[in-house]
Amino acid sequence: MPTAALILAASIAVGGHPAHRTVDVHKGKKPDLLSIIIDKSVDPGVDFFSYSNGLWIKAYPIPPSESSWGIGNAVITELRSKLLTVNQHASKNAKPGSDDQKVHDFWTTGNDEAKAERLGITPLRPLFDRIDAISTVQDAVDVSFWIQNQGVSSLFSFYVGQDEKSSDVMAVHVQQGGLGLPERDFYFNSEAGVAKIRAEYLKHLEILLKLAGDSDETATAKATSIMNFETSLAKASRKLEDLRDPIANYHKMTPDDVTSKLTPSIDWQKHLSDWHLNPSAVVVGQPEFFSSLEALLKGTSIDLLKSYFRVRTLAAYSPYLNKSAVDEDFRFNHTVLSGQKTLKPRWKRVIDSEGEAIGFILGRIFVRDYFPPASKKRYADIVEAFRQAYGRRIDKLDWMSPATKAKAHLKLSILHKKVGYPDKWKDYSKLEIGTESYCQNMINASKWAFEDMLSKFGKPVDRNEWDMTPQTYNAYYNPSNNEIVLPAASFAVPGLLDSEVDEAFAYGYAGASTIGHEMTHGFDDEGRQYDGKGNLSEWWTKDDAKKFQNRAAVMIKQFNSYQPLPGLHINGKASLGENIADYGGILLGIDAFKRTASYKSGKKIGGLTPIQRFFLGYAISWMTEERPEVLRRQLLSDVHAPAKWRVLGPLSNIPEFYKAFHIKPGQPMWRPENQRVRIW
Repeated sequence: MPTAALILAASIAVGGHPAHRTVDVHKGKKPDLLSIIIDKSVDPGVDFFSYSNGLWIKAYPIPPSESSWGIGNAVITELRSKLLTVNQHASKNAKPGSDDQKVHDFWTTGNDEAKAERLGITPLRPLFDRIDAISTVQDAVDVSFWIQNQGVSSLFSFYVGQDEKSSDVMAVHVQQGGLGLPERDFYFNSEAGVAKIRAEYLKHLEILLKLAGDSDETATAKATSIMNFETSLAKASRKLEDLRDPIANYHKMTPDDVTSKLTPSIDWQKHLSDWHLNPSAVVVGQPEFFSSLEALLKGTSIDLLKSYFRVRTLAAYSPYLNKSAVDEDFRFNHTVLSGQKTLKPRWKRVIDSEGEAIGFILGRIFVRDYFPPASKKRYADIVEAFRQAYGRRIDKLDWMSPATKAKAHLKLSILHKKVGYPDKWKDYSKLEIGTESYCQNMINASKWAFEDMLSKFGKPVDRNEWDMTPQTYNAYYNPSNNEIVLPAASFAVPGLLDSEVDEAFAYGYAGASTIGHEMTHGFDDEGRQYDGKGNLSEWWTKDDAKKFQNRAAVMIKQFNSYQPLPGLHINGKASLGENIADYGGILLGIDAFKRTASYKSGKKIGGLTPIQRFFLGYAISWMTEERPEVLRRQLLSDVHAPAKWRVLGPLSNIPEFYKAFHIKPGQPMWRPENQRVRIW
């Protein structure tokens, strides 16, 4: 790699601040990012991921403190640097209760390691005292509801959110939950690496119990019992792929019926009333899970339930306690599950947790300083270009009837876009952030967020609210609002100002992989079941729905064949929605980009044609190397395919890609025409 390329790649690897980027002094400008990281020793027809990202990945292996390393990590590194500045400038003399006071006290208290060590696990004493007072099954049920309010999930999952079949109404939802491992299949999969994780989890439970005060002998016995209890919960839980069917996971029942028919030990009307909720109906995700939970509650000793609650509480708050708790959280959750070798510096961990606790306070300052109006307009315009491209693609479909096309056009036309940051910022005035302890601030933030969620019940749905902060390197589609939400950070290219990202690069990187991806989610296997107003309803003809499913089955088969780790394949059914969104995002990007001046000019940059830059821009958005531990966890618990296959999979179905990089029949990136996905 030439020196100039190393200079720019280094700035990406460490997330250099734009004001301090180094340029190629011989040319007076920075080298082109897309061209300098190409690994020309790799044939693009064999492995386009390695071809497009290879030199960067070879030059910058995963740091010991990380479980993966790629462009997303580089963006986050830059974001942390900017947020560090925000924290350092927070006024020490700010008015009590003000945003500045919250930022300052959270930051200084979180970084006071000596104080955390002195306190040990005493910040959890009020929670442990309540748990220790349990003497009956009813007490245990009471505590399971109470600790939900404290930010601790146990036994089941609960939330207040839009009713899937009536999106103007906020509904109470209850679903399967209560597991300590990432997903139910971790309790059953026989693959050697997963079996090792189970053994390490048992050890993890023992250590948590000892930290909570149990003797070695008692902790060993209790850990085994808790593992058996959770395994029973897992056995009653639906598999990852089965959770993607919104109709099959929607069962509206009165609170009294949930009690009488599923869980006689849980008086739902009473407990919901204690939260000032009085719903006429509850949306139950998986009724059979709650029937099994009832049997478990009756067949489990009170002592074991108390130990289970203590473990769940300590697991939730270990990262914010003393060194012993932090070290055990890191050992299991970051080393065993993710492969990290060393703990991140404390200041980085505090910034990350601060984003969870008071993220929109930081976000307001972040966008003011780092996301100019010109960038907001640029990506808002690209959204509209993609919307128009989608409309044209719908018109050209030869398998969809005019009736379904008309409704698809309607849904697309009223799809709402949120770009950069919210117009109205979240009010944190009732959240107490102080100097008592790092852990207490996180508990307070959890309680505030829970109460904020409860407060939405019975009120009109706020369709302008954001569920993701502007400084989050991510994006989402919300089917109940029929909206795409695109935070400012999702457009960031590390080491470059937005004005330095050329049009082809932007259309592939931010356009295809983010804007087009999220837009396509409205029409993937799950999103397509919601109408333009966000209601779960059947707006497709039966024949069109069947044709869609048959075409989607081709993609399921393709991804099922990928085996990132020996013995572990991608779950094509569970990841179908994300794979369709990747594929659709690229197709929309191609159509939209072909109408730009950059594409029509044909002008090369860095020796690359506009369409080549588009595909490379898409590929670099997934430029990531992952440790085997991360791959294993992702394959079993995530609906997203690993990064490499998010490049290889969708591109292998696209003729324009074949032409741009001269892909030949018989090469791994080529698929015969009758084996390609053809949906959108």
